[in-house]
Formats: sequence, structure tokens, C-alpha cells
Amino acid sequence: MEMRLQKFLAKAGIASRRKAEEYILDGKIKVNGQLITELGTKINLDKDLVYYNDKIVELIPEKVYILLNKPEKYVTTVKDQFNRPTVMDLLPPSLKGVHPVGRLDYNTSGLLLLTNDGDFTYKITHPKHSIKKIYIAKVRGIPKETSLEKLRKGLVIDNYKTAPAKAKILRKLKNDAVIEITIYEGRNRQVRKMCEAIGHPVISLKRIAIGNIFLANLPLGKYRNLTKEEVDYFMKL
Repeated sequence: MEMRLQKFLAKAGIASRRKAEEYILDGKIKVNGQLITELGTKINLDKDLVYYNDKIVELIPEKVYILLNKPEKYVTTVKDQFNRPTVMDLLPPSLKGVHPVGRLDYNTSGLLLLTNDGDFTYKITHPKHSIKKIYIAKVRGIPKETSLEKLRKGLVIDNYKTAPAKAKILRKLKNDAVIEITIYEGRNRQVRKMCEAIGHPVISLKRIAIGNIFLANLPLGKYRNLTKEEVDYFMKL
């Protein structure tokens, strides 16, 4: 991919495009060791090395924030040692620089965030921020109110007590139920383990929200960019 030299310098944060033109004319810019003083010069982003005052210049990656509706049977990693499909297979090559923010279990579907912004990832994943996550779970059997109350008060799984959660039945089926569970932490397979602990194993599980950002009607396997307002919401948490 080619780009005009002054545009490259501006995108790299060296200076505004107009100021970058001045740097070129003043002999402060080299490409592959050669002094460049012509404003029309184009560079190949894949091959050429640009220097400003004899220091190499690198592009600052554009920050990307993605909301993906993850299907089941995809692992939430960039690569998988067992060659299973990963969430990266659902994105175009232009987005291969992003990474998942947190995880969703292999058999869990729903809202997954991806980004190349480390600060954003920290905001979402650090336990101190306690961002709510809402799940819809189809479970075996129909939980009694006393069982749901255990979820609300916190229960012991894997030698730790879960934080108080929200739980309510959305639908009662013939032998099963659909429940909504809101948690404020993100331990491994937490919702599944919580449901097992009250005697109602999960049949299927879907995450529909993180914080106040909902999956809504985004089709399964598709993604969209977060809006500026959504990114700001997370960064201000």
C-alpha cells in the first residue's frame, strides 16, 4: 500500500500534514536512508523505512473497537493449538490486529468485544471495575425461588464465593426454563458453574450485554464497530 510521505508523517503523529511538508522541504526526512525533499513522494508502507531527524518513524495503529455476536463452537483466542475455529475467523483480514476482550466459553454465544487498545481492555477486564454482564441461560428443570435466591446472595464454587448476582425466570418450558442472570465478575465458566451449583445445568448460554451495551439484533456471526459514545461509556467507567 502506498501513501504520500507527508500524510504518513501526520498519521504517525510527527506533525500536522502542513508542518510535515515543511520538514520534508527542510531536509529532515529520509526514506531508506535517502534524503527526500520532494512533496509528491510516495512510500510503500510494507517496504519503506522513514526517518525523521535520523530516528525511525512508525505508524500509530488506528484504534479499533468491535462488537461481535459470537456463535457457539468458536474459541475466544487469536490462535488455537487444536486448530479449532477462533473468533478471528469471523473478521476480515483488515481487523487481524485486534484481540478479544475477556473470553466467552467455546459453547457460549453472544456479545464479545475485540480491540487493539490495551487501555480499553484493562477497563473492561480488571476486577475492580465490576462491569455487569447479562446472560440468557436455558437450564434443565425449573429453578425454585429459593434456588434463585442463592444466586442473588452468592454461592461457593471452586473454593470462592461469587459476588451477589441478579437472577429471574423469563420463561418456563415443559421441563426446562429460560433465566436471565446478571453477574459483576468474570471468572472461568462462572454462569455455568453457578447454575450447576443450584442443580440446574445449562443447556445453552448467551451473553446479551456488557455494561449498558446490548447485543440487540446483531445477526449471529456478524460484527459492528462500537460508536464513539459506546467507547466513551466504557472508558469513563
